[in-house]
Amino acid sequence: MSTRRRDRRNPSGPTPTARRPAASSRSHHPLFSSPLLLLALFALAAIVLPLIMYRGGKTGLPAATSPALSVFQRGLVKPNVAFQEVLAENSLFSENRSRRHFPNPVLAYITPWNSRGYEMAKLFSSRLTHLSPVWYELKSEGKRLVLEGRHNADREWISKIRTNGNSLVLPRVVLEAFPVDLLLKKKWWSKAIDIIIKECQDMGYDGIVLESWSRWASYGILHDPDMRNMGLDFIKELGEALHSMSSVESDNHPLELIYVIPAPRSQKLDEYDFGPRDLRQLCDAVDGFSLMTYDFSGPQSPGPNAPLSWIRSSLSLLLGDTNSGAHSHAHKILLGLNFYGNDFLVSEGSGGGAITGTDYISLLEKHRPVIRWDNTSAEHFFIYSHNNARHAVFYPSLLSLSIRLDEARVWGAGLSIWEIGQGLDYFFDLL
Repeated sequence: MSTRRRDRRNPSGPTPTARRPAASSRSHHPLFSSPLLLLALFALAAIVLPLIMYRGGKTGLPAATSPALSVFQRGLVKPNVAFQEVLAENSLFSENRSRRHFPNPVLAYITPWNSRGYEMAKLFSSRLTHLSPVWYELKSEGKRLVLEGRHNADREWISKIRTNGNSLVLPRVVLEAFPVDLLLKKKWWSKAIDIIIKECQDMGYDGIVLESWSRWASYGILHDPDMRNMGLDFIKELGEALHSMSSVESDNHPLELIYVIPAPRSQKLDEYDFGPRDLRQLCDAVDGFSLMTYDFSGPQSPGPNAPLSWIRSSLSLLLGDTNSGAHSHAHKILLGLNFYGNDFLVSEGSGGGAITGTDYISLLEKHRPVIRWDNTSAEHFFIYSHNNARHAVFYPSLLSLSIRLDEARVWGAGLSIWEIGQGLDYFFDLL
């Protein structure tokens, strides 16, 4: 993992000693001696400069001047999309960034290796209720626990987030400690909880996002009912301990715990899946569950990133129908949205992998493809050829994201986005 998040190098330019025209020679030039000509130049600048700033937003960072209309008002949320339209519109977003369109909680992940996510978080903080920078790992080293990752933390960025809006900052902590040692030794429970709470207090965090379930599943401990219950009890104890403390940075708001859970891979729950019983056990101690409804397909089985039918199935398996007791916990589910896509090799063998918004735009510019809508998965995709090999590209679109936001609304669920630095600017108009 790269720890360098930003390139703070200044762009090259003239040194302080570089030669430049003397001020006196410029002020006496005939061009500047006519008041009428000066007025004309100022008027021309007033017209041209805003246009330059507006068009400058077509590439790179968001435009300095954005359109007043949202993507809905501009008629961009639709199945029939041309690559030219995406290229022309993707960096333009509504100037009204303070108004939220999605009423439920929105958790946004930010990764240290993608500095763009930090900038997007500052720009759209009013639409993101929770921000989770991917900073920490809790490891076991011999007979002790060590929390690694403070070198990733950016206090200056946190300060700017506090100034910009009301987003809570909950860094992600991956529980990498050997699970058998951690769960069987009650002293380690207390030590782990103390370490996490101390870091929250020292750094002024509003809680944490904890990830451990997938790791526990890989160790095979979730098949053992006793070990599984110990794991659930540890999470409960951590949540209760966090709730007993207050955030000094957010008006004494209790520290929060959000827990990451994988989505079921089939039409029924396996032993290692996080299910309704686990949800009921943890619901009082956990403030939200980040459900990873993405990565449905991979290089070995190319296809859509998160088919709508799979998302619905995952929610149904976890929450039951509308009359079940578990459904009452839907407001604590943060439905996973991917802001990244995949470029798969489909003509021979297998290959390919994840792409960001920047990669997607480059592919559109280079291959000028026909973008197709797949009604079954509710995702856009396109096919292109390179070096006699065919590729299939699946990347989120305004319509695919809008449909998933509607699904979350129906269930009363929130959102968790992986990760905001990988998306296109106009995606944020939907939130």
